[in-house]
Amino acid sequence: MTTSDKPVVKTDLLEKGAILQRDKETYAIVPHIPGGIILDPQVLRKIADVAEKYNAKALKLTSAQRIAIVGIKPEDIDQAWADLGEDKGAAIGLCVRSIKICPATHFCKRAQQDAVTVGLELDKKYHAMKLPSKFKIAISGCMNSCSEVAVKDMGFMGTPKGFTVLIGGNAGIRPRIGTVLIEHIKPEEVMPIAGKIVEYYKANARNYERMGMMIDRLGFDKVKQEILGI
Repeated sequence: MTTSDKPVVKTDLLEKGAILQRDKETYAIVPHIPGGIILDPQVLRKIADVAEKYNAKALKLTSAQRIAIVGIKPEDIDQAWADLGEDKGAAIGLCVRSIKICPATHFCKRAQQDAVTVGLELDKKYHAMKLPSKFKIAISGCMNSCSEVAVKDMGFMGTPKGFTVLIGGNAGIRPRIGTVLIEHIKPEEVMPIAGKIVEYYKANARNYERMGMMIDRLGFDKVKQEILGI
């Protein structure tokens, strides 16, 4: 049996970027598409070619602005990734998932802040970073918040005066709306603030404890004071 012929074991799934499907026999692979923005149509062609070559059951546009290739056999996972030649999307595991970015000033007439440029910086630095639990980040160019910043562990909402920073949001079975940490920060202040939030979470959260759960345990006033140093 060659290495490529070996069955996929559960402990290998995260490294392989493979997600077991409902049939318990096939997997989905999810190429990383930062911000859901594809500038080169050739990427779409490669995704389509891989789906066709390995008899995928479907292509699924995900809520995290990615394209999942669904129904890949375990013995085809490694070669499918090799054919794609793209980075793996962090779709499972205790890590930072793909940063969700709205069209912002690059594409949207309603936008007030450049969430795309800042969001891609966030994605480049934090995507797939290992943390105590899954960690979701979003950034929007205006207060319509099409990227749903209020239900992310860390969200940046564009306003006429800059960005409002929210922390502790999540969806799921026990949804929690993020709490405003600070308002009206400049675009160049987003990365430093994000760094403080992520480092604080990394140092203080328990295993499998989302940001909101940590805030509820420690108290928001304490968290805010220690993150911002006030």
